[in-house]
Amino acid sequence: MNNKLSTITNLFDGKKIRSIWDAEKEDYYFSVVDVIETLTDSNIPKRYWTDLKRKLIDEGSELYEKIVRLRMRAQDGKMRETDTLDTK
Repeated sequence: MNNKLSTITNLFDGKKIRSIWDAEKEDYYFSVVDVIETLTDSNIPKRYWTDLKRKLIDEGSELYEKIVRLRMRAQDGKMRETDTLDTK
């Protein structure tokens, strides 16, 4: 399992993407904000995600319904809820 996370990190030039393994579903959940920050190099990825979510809802996208809010360690060291998506 550790190899999967290492591979994913390597795909993004070693940038940190928070993830959680769900043993019951046998799938990883990734922080959407971390993925957006990595893919877009946005200075404010949380704002980017908020705007994108609004646009997806307006367009009737079903992606928003698949978002799972999980607690992950934030940069300040505290556990905070964040939007996550699985590998599908």
